[in-house]
Amino acid sequence: MWVLLRGGYPLRILLPLRGEWMGRRGLPRSLVPGSPRRRYRKEALPALEVPVLPVTATEIRQYLRAHGISFQDGHSCLRAPSPFVKALQLKDQTGATASFSLFIDKTTGRFLCMTSLAEGSWEDFQASVEGRGDGAREGVLLGEAPEAEDSEEVRRIWDRAIPLWELPEPEEAQLARVMFGLTKVTDDTLRRFSVRYLRPARSLVFPWLSPGRLGLRGLKLLSAEVRGDEVHYKETTIPRPGVYHNLFGLPLISRRDVEVVLTGRELDSLALNQSTGLPTLALPRGTACLPPALLPYLEQFRRIVLWLGDDLRSWEAAKLFARKLNPKRCSLLREEVLGELSNVEQAAGIRWNRFPDLNRLLKGHRKGELTVFTGPTGSGKTTFISEYALDLCTQGVNTLWGSFEISNVRLARVMLTQFAVGRLEEQLDKYDEWADRFEDLPLYFMTFHGQQSIRTVIDTMQHAVYVYDICHVVIDNLQFMMGHEQLSTDRIAAQDYIVGAFRKFATDNSCHVTLVIHPRKEDDDKELQTASIFGSAKASQEADNVLILQDRKLVTGPGKRYLQVSKNRFDGDVGVFPLEFNKSSLTFSIPPKSKARLKKVKDDNGLVTKKPSSGKKGAVPQNSKTCLGQAHHPYQPDPSKPSR
Repeated sequence: MWVLLRGGYPLRILLPLRGEWMGRRGLPRSLVPGSPRRRYRKEALPALEVPVLPVTATEIRQYLRAHGISFQDGHSCLRAPSPFVKALQLKDQTGATASFSLFIDKTTGRFLCMTSLAEGSWEDFQASVEGRGDGAREGVLLGEAPEAEDSEEVRRIWDRAIPLWELPEPEEAQLARVMFGLTKVTDDTLRRFSVRYLRPARSLVFPWLSPGRLGLRGLKLLSAEVRGDEVHYKETTIPRPGVYHNLFGLPLISRRDVEVVLTGRELDSLALNQSTGLPTLALPRGTACLPPALLPYLEQFRRIVLWLGDDLRSWEAAKLFARKLNPKRCSLLREEVLGELSNVEQAAGIRWNRFPDLNRLLKGHRKGELTVFTGPTGSGKTTFISEYALDLCTQGVNTLWGSFEISNVRLARVMLTQFAVGRLEEQLDKYDEWADRFEDLPLYFMTFHGQQSIRTVIDTMQHAVYVYDICHVVIDNLQFMMGHEQLSTDRIAAQDYIVGAFRKFATDNSCHVTLVIHPRKEDDDKELQTASIFGSAKASQEADNVLILQDRKLVTGPGKRYLQVSKNRFDGDVGVFPLEFNKSSLTFSIPPKSKARLKKVKDDNGLVTKKPSSGKKGAVPQNSKTCLGQAHHPYQPDPSKPSR
């Protein structure tokens, strides 16, 4: 899933990639092999010339009072009578006025009417109240209906699936229960939750039912695969994950329920509901994201127990979700993760798959940190940081890209090529496969280009963290925000202010920020150091990590690139390791012929590595401390230079 955060309308509209350059599934048209095999709706909303300022809860309350609209203050939403429902519909069977059915998100102003299912932005609500337009009456504001093709596929799969207890072979039913851990879950529990089994795919089928069980909106298929002594599960959702907002178990919730257990998996919901008798709901994307669109359905509960898992990532997700839900009513299962918190490997963060030497130095990618990345002009900074972020994104790290220097068109092409580890122009028969997989990544883009105000960028980032639970923001690069700041004519002072703003954002939102900064102008025969970063020393002082892409083409010959870690606040390890650029896949990799690849150093002095001995590619000086390399890397080296 990858969407654009519009620069001109930064806080409300999050749209699929579209426009004259966008083709099927949001990819550049030049990569689309012929006519589309599937149809995807492309909304063409007009771009606004004047940016809309973020709305606050205080402003929402003042507006409602000014227009005589009564409201109730909830945990994460304001509740009010819905203007989209006729008066007769507001009466229940006893003739009494029903409770307020309109929910307005305190953070974004987005609303949802539980009765009519009308929804929209805060501007849509204001237009309806003030009589500007008739969007709600014509159904424009109604929740987006699933694509016809998705609806047909959902119905086809659901009709073919059958309950487990109706399988003709008892051995098959028992095997399915063992594979999915359902040996102690009764048929009655499966029946109440409407769980079925699809025999051809050997998958459990969990339905997404409309409120009141009035219709089938989507499905989640869960398949199991045995690998050695472990069972691995794979999820498939229809529609795609970005619009699959199913709170599994919601039809079983009654108005009287005041406590609920939120789980990260449907299987956990089944087991907990049966064993405790408490209402349970499963989040649609587990620990990856809690969409704000689901918050109105959770307003009625006075206590929410977050049961998301027993590892550090689940613990961090629980804390993040609790901030949205109101921490005062949330219970986190601290005891279950206490042992995991002391696990050094998990505390080090997410490890890179493509850069094992980076793991040995930085140990991992951690939330709440600020990484400063620099390198000479034309060395391939954007190409490297693209693969660096893509590696984490494929492991479930929700990523927001702010590319101010190059267009999203070019960046998308680079990332798709890196993701497929090859140019799709040369393998068009695999385009659909890679496009589908790429679209499901938790990857988002801002549409800012050129100079932007730091305040606008920070507001956009905060909105993305709230809506999409962003864990990693990449800003390429800082210099494109300095021209908008009117704080001082001193560019150094302006840069210090911007760096401080990103530092504060990373800490306050528990979000990792990777900031690309151009270096000072240095002599071509000198390598960059931490002091080479443009501006004052504040950037390196505020940063938790400082990475430098060294290009030694003028010192040791063409194609010699190294990544230098010159600051590591987590445990102090710094050092350098070689990179090799593969032009066909636009990826960097460890030179496969290099035996001694990583050089660790004690401090920031003397990081310039001596010229390797002739005929020994990638070698380091004999006196250096080395770490033997890994097995042969899958990427084939190419000495060609990447475009910046």
